[in-house]
Amino acid sequence: MKCPFCSHLESKVTDSRAATAGDVIRRRRECEGCTRRFTTYERVEEVLPLVVKKDGRREMFDRQKLLSGLRRACEKRAVPLEKLEEIVDGIERDLIDSGEKEVASPRIGERVMTRLRALDDIAYVRFASVYRSFRDLDEFRDELDRLASTRTPEGKP
Repeated sequence: MKCPFCSHLESKVTDSRAATAGDVIRRRRECEGCTRRFTTYERVEEVLPLVVKKDGRREMFDRQKLLSGLRRACEKRAVPLEKLEEIVDGIERDLIDSGEKEVASPRIGERVMTRLRALDDIAYVRFASVYRSFRDLDEFRDELDRLASTRTPEGKP
């Protein structure tokens, strides 16, 4: 491991422990060149499928891009960031577990909307309006009508 201070390539591990979630190993290291200490984190690199966009382009799944879209949909809503991260974690886990090499972006979008709908109706409609590219007010109204018709008296999906 290269020292971040002097760039020496040799270091020794002085302490190693699992991080809070248990999926990351935290290691304290000491540089054998300058003797300064630093921390590294080790995690399993999981292979995510390529995302096939609507125009046919293929790109790597970008967790931050998905989280950013969810944050925009939830702006000024009482939705904790932890819930949005749970949505992204769940979708990421689904993609890894599927074992597929490629996944169409509409499949990811539908998964996001299903989870977001259970979390917050307004955020769901915001996300859906961008994701489904509503062309006019009628399409938007149709989506609102579909949402309203599937609600229970308690307001749950």
